[in-house]
Amino acid sequence: MTMEKITWREFCGRVLIIQPTHFFQLDQDAEQYVIWKRSIPYWRSGVSAHNDSVPYITSSLYIDTRMVMSFSGQIQYLKWDSQKIWTLFWAVPRTRCSLYNACGNFGSCNSNNELVCKCLPGFQPISPEYWNSGDYSGGCTRKSPLCSGNAASDSFLNLKMMKVGNPDSQFKANSELDCKTECLNNCQCQAFSYEEAEITQQRESGSANCWIWLEDLTDLQEEYDGGRNLNVRISVSDIDLTSRNCGTCGANIIPYPLSTGTNCGDPTYFNFYCNISSGQLNFQAPGGTYRVTKINPQMRTFAIQTNDADSCRAINSDTKFLKLNQSSPFHVIRWCFADLGNYTSVASFKGGGELEIGWEPPPEPTCSSPTDCRDWPNSICKASGDGKKKCLCDMSSRWDGLKLNCTQEDHRKKTNKTSIGKIPSSLVVAVAFASVIGLIVVSSTIIFMYLQRRRLAMVPGNRGSLQRHLGLHLYSSERLVKDIIDSGRFNEDETKAMDVPFFDLESILAATNKFSNSNKLGQGGFGPVYKATFPGGEEIAVKRLSSSSGQGLEEFKNEIILIAKLQHRNLVRLLGYCIEGDEKMLLYEYMPNKSLDSFIFDRKLRVLLDWGMRYSIILGIARGLLYLHQDSRLRIIHRDLKTSNILLDEEMNPKISDFGLARIFGGKETAANTSRIVGTYGYIAPEYALDGLFSFKSDVFSFGVVVLEIISGKRNTAFYQPEQSLSLLGYAWNLWKEKRLGPFRPNPEETCNANELSSA
Repeated sequence: MTMEKITWREFCGRVLIIQPTHFFQLDQDAEQYVIWKRSIPYWRSGVSAHNDSVPYITSSLYIDTRMVMSFSGQIQYLKWDSQKIWTLFWAVPRTRCSLYNACGNFGSCNSNNELVCKCLPGFQPISPEYWNSGDYSGGCTRKSPLCSGNAASDSFLNLKMMKVGNPDSQFKANSELDCKTECLNNCQCQAFSYEEAEITQQRESGSANCWIWLEDLTDLQEEYDGGRNLNVRISVSDIDLTSRNCGTCGANIIPYPLSTGTNCGDPTYFNFYCNISSGQLNFQAPGGTYRVTKINPQMRTFAIQTNDADSCRAINSDTKFLKLNQSSPFHVIRWCFADLGNYTSVASFKGGGELEIGWEPPPEPTCSSPTDCRDWPNSICKASGDGKKKCLCDMSSRWDGLKLNCTQEDHRKKTNKTSIGKIPSSLVVAVAFASVIGLIVVSSTIIFMYLQRRRLAMVPGNRGSLQRHLGLHLYSSERLVKDIIDSGRFNEDETKAMDVPFFDLESILAATNKFSNSNKLGQGGFGPVYKATFPGGEEIAVKRLSSSSGQGLEEFKNEIILIAKLQHRNLVRLLGYCIEGDEKMLLYEYMPNKSLDSFIFDRKLRVLLDWGMRYSIILGIARGLLYLHQDSRLRIIHRDLKTSNILLDEEMNPKISDFGLARIFGGKETAANTSRIVGTYGYIAPEYALDGLFSFKSDVFSFGVVVLEIISGKRNTAFYQPEQSLSLLGYAWNLWKEKRLGPFRPNPEETCNANELSSA
């Protein structure tokens, strides 16, 4: 029997696939297939409809086959095999970077990295809130405009093996310099790409090509097979901070003190190598050489990648693995974390696991002549105590390794001490005597007012008026909370009214040993968290908000004011705050067992959580959520409930944290609408993600996802069941209908209360 052969175009033409938000069609003008998400391109094949890279369909493949589109918009072609299960034959998109313009304009995508998206050097997220929650569609924008000064004010970032959207123009160029000059002479030029002329077998040379991009760069992807060398135009001021910086390597800025050679950075940090041909940055340790996936200068951290995930899981210390010695300025902060950036489990994770490494603040820079110290004002090149020449700060300043500068010391205290010595002793005695008399008068007045108020309260006729006065005070306090949050202001007087203690930066630096990596508890979406030990042994958690974190004044005020007014055993307690210069910090009660996700998603730690403990944690979260929605005077929608925002105290009691995105609902309000979707994907309710409608039910949906993750020990965003194309929620629903809850649990053999499991 001869099988009829048909083209992929004809096959797709016979299949109608429609979803509420996604649909699949052939773009005949561009000769490629497109998945649309409403009116926005979601995925493009990027190849001709007749290209051999797409599956060739014969009539035999119509038998026992089906093509579906998942809820997330993935096209899947499945076949019913001999074992009577649906086997995935072909699927697109396969990875996150396969999506069209996955990281938005000027955002670069790399499927090999744990965080697939990052802004190019010299760029920053347009919406940091969306970006940090995993929504990269808004893309990035330039930190500084082009052509802001003379011709030397702009330079180019050289990127290798890049995929990029179509150029706006093309012309023949004699050299790469001609191509570069053409771009520099046009303030609209965003990037250029130059391709050398090909030499034929007759040794005849063709013309070299120059491509120019005038619009925002789209669909950027790193390490793309067959990709081109791309030169992205950037402002020099955004990447060349000092003459001692090592510049850029691919899409990474190499900040001081990190070093890739003897002519830049600090020699102690010379552990990096930049492959100029590929644009890949590597970290060289005694234990081997590892690929660097990202660098965060603000947090003084970078991530490296192991060869495969299995070897990464076996690692338990940097001494055994990286073989870093005690004198090394590098320390492992977070051990192997799996990549969650891939679109589904269909495409395996190529890069394995990643490690996050931090570096200690550097000492004074080395120097050989006074010109080496020109980037560090108030410093002089001279021999230090160890005999080496360094840029040592002068007598009026001291070296600050965090700010990488000589900072001026405050002489006011010294001046005050000197001036006090000049005051006549008789005047000092007179002032002290007057102060004592004043203190006695004030104390007597306070005691009299207290006794008078107590006497009036005991009179029956006055009790009603006193209660009315207290009710008015409480109402005013509620109104004050809303006014402060809704306003654009923030000052210390308002926080005093909310009874929020203020901590000075100097005491926090001392308690955290200047934010030492040894005191670092973890890294959140808005910045790192440190353990602080204050005089007397009191332990407090300090969340240090990064200037690039995206948590602005509104979120910071939410955290301070709302948590201060919310008191419940299942909500984390705010102990104080600090604002000084660019620093914004929040101080919480210390949670020795960190966050819930560190337990339930860890293969070793999750065995410590038996069913009774899991059920107790679920009930605790429910009690805290009920208090927010109904029992507290300020009715709150959290809007970012997830396992990483559930902290565990020493007795494993859960406490809801992170109220930066919370909203107050007053009176009979039950729902609202917003165009600004915030939160974390995988936990956001569908009506909120699609239409911006949020209510108390939005938190309930997030709570349901958390419950399923606690029971199963699996992440909702990482789970995929290819046989039936199910997410974690869909898989749980199918098992519920079949009354088979055993397979859903990480340890089906563990005994548990069936009624508790069903109610959960």
